[in-house]
Amino acid sequence: MKATWNNKTIASSNNTVVVEGNHYFPEESINKELFKPSSYTTTCPWKGTAHYYNLEVDGKTNENAAWYYPEPKAAASQIKNHFAFWKGVEVSED
Repeated sequence: MKATWNNKTIASSNNTVVVEGNHYFPEESINKELFKPSSYTTTCPWKGTAHYYNLEVDGKTNENAAWYYPEPKAAASQIKNHFAFWKGVEVSED
């Protein structure tokens, strides 16, 4: 699977984990130079607190377009430090 935004691959992996229709990419598969920390968080009752990143590609910013669970609840332990995307990020087969 690969994730692209603004014509740039931001993550690519053969080992994503699918939860609620979202592909979660392992941390080592993301292009970290394109990820900028955000202070935004959300809480899921069964996964825990999600932390977000802004994506910055070729001078454009996609705010809070990537999220991950650094300390997920036990039911979601398989997505610890895996990243998922929304806000126009295209996830497709590589």
